[in-house]
Amino acid sequence: MDNLTHSMIGAALGQAGLKKLSGLGMPTLIIAANIPDLDAACTVYGIQSLEMRRGLTHGPIAMLVLPVLLTAIMVGFDRWQARRGKRPAARAPVRPWHLLLLAFIGTLSHPAFDWLNNYGVRLLEPFASTWYHGDSIFIIDVWMWAALIGGYLWSRAAERRGGDWWRRGAILLTGLSAYILGNGVLTGVAEARTAAWVRSAYGITPELVVASPMPLAFWQREMLWRGDGRRGRRVINLAEGVLPSVFALETSGPDPIGMDDPRIAVAAQRDPKVRAFLFWSRMPFAVPQPDGSLMLGDQRFGNDAIRSRFSVAIPAEGVAQ
Repeated sequence: MDNLTHSMIGAALGQAGLKKLSGLGMPTLIIAANIPDLDAACTVYGIQSLEMRRGLTHGPIAMLVLPVLLTAIMVGFDRWQARRGKRPAARAPVRPWHLLLLAFIGTLSHPAFDWLNNYGVRLLEPFASTWYHGDSIFIIDVWMWAALIGGYLWSRAAERRGGDWWRRGAILLTGLSAYILGNGVLTGVAEARTAAWVRSAYGITPELVVASPMPLAFWQREMLWRGDGRRGRRVINLAEGVLPSVFALETSGPDPIGMDDPRIAVAAQRDPKVRAFLFWSRMPFAVPQPDGSLMLGDQRFGNDAIRSRFSVAIPAEGVAQ
């Protein structure tokens, strides 16, 4: 998910009462909810960064090490302020073990929410490089933004008045969980319907069907499928007759997947850009170009606005650009 969502998840956990466990509890939760994204620095490597993202810093070793490092930093910061006489008098005592627990909770929330979208996360790296995908929440979900920000302000308002602010925080987390669960159900229904439709329309039994959440319209899904060497796309509205179709109900395909082109294997052996793309890609396809080159893409990111960020070209001579 985007970092505003991760930050607000940390804040929501704090407003559910966890921040009272220790001084610096709220900043620890918010920082911990973002800290696995340290791997964002690898984007300087361009397309090759795809094999580095959402891997090692999101895996089990990082889930153990990062909270310990963060706790040490926060405790050290508190003591440094105390030595300089600048520690806020209103700050509650910092309890290292409680703070460590908060750091673990916040850090674990990060891969849990990254799993929800179709980009995926390698939860077992470095022990296994398997990608895990929830396919149920768009990577930037404005409804989650609205709920998290609104719920946080609602809880803070009660806190300022001396009311049961943590109850409002708990209600926020419960509502958010219901939204996530509901979207998971919608994804399951969409994938089952699409598999049946592909069999009926094309006589193809799909090997893979992926529901790609849509921005804004959580009740719609861009359905991507592949089977028998073919691939296709279909946009469906799961709330037909209740909610409008924000995105056109389009259908395309079946088109050839094209991954049997021998140039791909040759390029993968000698070009790190191609290897990185193939490692990362979940639904790769290849399209011959008029100039004799080959374009590798991923069905999940076929939109014209972002396609160039998730594709690699193999020229006629076989070296990726």
